[in-house]
Amino acid sequence: MFLARVTGAVVATQKAETMTGQKLLVVEPVRVDPHDRGRLVSAGRTFIAVDPLGAGIGQMVLIVQGSSARLMPETEKLPVDTAVIGIVDSVQVDNREVFSVRS
Repeated sequence: MFLARVTGAVVATQKAETMTGQKLLVVEPVRVDPHDRGRLVSAGRTFIAVDPLGAGIGQMVLIVQGSSARLMPETEKLPVDTAVIGIVDSVQVDNREVFSVRS
């Protein structure tokens, strides 16, 4: 599992039939800043993830990749490699809150 920030959406009018109606998001994994463990920074990669949960741009999410992305009932028959499995409320590192939707 990875933490990621939703940075955009993908619209594809032509796609595999099984993907019709599936929401696609651009997600950018984040990691703890090695210079300041009190914040999260981009991991420098971007993925397209199927989103059965309804996350929005700017939200922090949990994503999975590979075969794990097809283990939910919503994705088990989809040709996907990355899926949103959770919408994050807060993240704590070393007993410090580094992300919160309340902030």
